[in-house]
Amino acid sequence: MALLIPIDTHPTFAPREDVAVPEKLIEGAPTFKTWALDEVPLGNWSKIRTGVWEATPGTTRSAKGEALEICHILSGVVELTEDGGETRRFTAGDTFLMKPGFTGVWKTIETVRKIYVFAD
Repeated sequence: MALLIPIDTHPTFAPREDVAVPEKLIEGAPTFKTWALDEVPLGNWSKIRTGVWEATPGTTRSAKGEALEICHILSGVVELTEDGGETRRFTAGDTFLMKPGFTGVWKTIETVRKIYVFAD
């Protein structure tokens, strides 16, 4: 098994497709596509997941719970507002971290595609 895995930002296999759950939907009718690329059990985390995710415009609640997520924006525009904090805009080339306990609002302005690393 290879331990060096390149991230294919345009996977050719079919993604898992979802819509926002009603209790998290704030505005619009965003749809989501997830291409799960890898999953590894690791130490204190139950697993580390890596993949590519895409969302159409809309606004939803985001809550990480005990999870940690690193995102690298490949295309599109999003605004994230942490509860009680300022709004931050992220575009292609930006990378950010949502630490365990993060709660806030995720607003997709232009269809966004990101690489994610999710540990829970």
